[in-house]
Amino acid sequence: MELAHSLLLNEEALAQITEAKRPVFIFEWLRFLDKVLVAANKVDVKEKQKKLVEQLTGLISSAPGPPTRKLLAKNLATLYSIGDTFTVFQTLDKCNDIIKSKDDTPTYLPTKLAAVACIGSFYEKMGRMLGSSFPDTITNMLKALKTAESQGRSEILLSLQKVLNGLGGAAASCHRDIYKNARSLLTDRSMAVRCAVAKCLLELQNEAVFMWTTELENVATLCFKALEGSNYGVRVAVSKLLGTVMATALMPKQAAVMRQNVKRATLDEVLELMATGFLRGGSGFLKSGGEMLKGGGSVSREVRVGVTQAYVVFVTTLGGQWLERTFATFLSHVLDLVSHPRATQTHVEAVSSIMLSMLGKLALC
Repeated sequence: MELAHSLLLNEEALAQITEAKRPVFIFEWLRFLDKVLVAANKVDVKEKQKKLVEQLTGLISSAPGPPTRKLLAKNLATLYSIGDTFTVFQTLDKCNDIIKSKDDTPTYLPTKLAAVACIGSFYEKMGRMLGSSFPDTITNMLKALKTAESQGRSEILLSLQKVLNGLGGAAASCHRDIYKNARSLLTDRSMAVRCAVAKCLLELQNEAVFMWTTELENVATLCFKALEGSNYGVRVAVSKLLGTVMATALMPKQAAVMRQNVKRATLDEVLELMATGFLRGGSGFLKSGGEMLKGGGSVSREVRVGVTQAYVVFVTTLGGQWLERTFATFLSHVLDLVSHPRATQTHVEAVSSIMLSMLGKLALC
């Protein structure tokens, strides 16, 4: 595989090996490129950039597998970030055209997924350097999201997460569109899609103030429903989203507060909302005053464990000093969960986990 260790793809060596071994050769070259590109002389990179871009963009249409497309996207983004950006918009347009393609055959899917991965890496790496191209790109990806199969939905959402990460507040005009299209997928049948949505929305809430203000209760309800029938990966992702959104609602970022006239949620409101999920799952809801209404069946173990983890994320996000100041209130709330008529032995075990987390956080103060 030494022949694969060069800045440019050794096309002669590639042509001489068998068809079955070519994907391995390309993957090895991309691995090598990933290591040397950031350390290479910028003059050398710029001299060979045109050919390198041709080789890398050509691989998008070669139906690469998951590991290859991730490296391909990463290398293309790195190349443009350290070299010239003259052709980055051409490459971006090519990726968008691939995503727009109406070819839904299984053989073309890897090519579409590679284009999606490249777009995510471009924006994650270069962000606002890509200028005003993002509205069209996001619109294109959201349109593709509606008709994509489960793997496509997952990859598009993870790519949108990277786009949001790279653009930050600059993508504010698209935040509601992303939220509206993504939120319903929190209850998707595919666990991979649920994970991807939770990660995308977690990134979105960093800048989208409405998620932890006007949409707070809706986000919480969706998280409770997403935990129903979930696996470990979904519980980790959704609990992180739920706990972080609740913590942000209670203590918003200063920059967000300054940009908008934000009404902060009270501690009682946030804890009551989380208790609803813990005791009633996705079927529970609140009166306007915060009092829990009766109704709903038993809460599944998955929901209970997920909400328990969300409590831990909530406390961890707010920090030990916050917990120290509000320890009496929070402790009273946790004990109320145990004494609630709907509490069971397994609820008590879950509350023990919250208590251990609280004590651990206080010990670090």
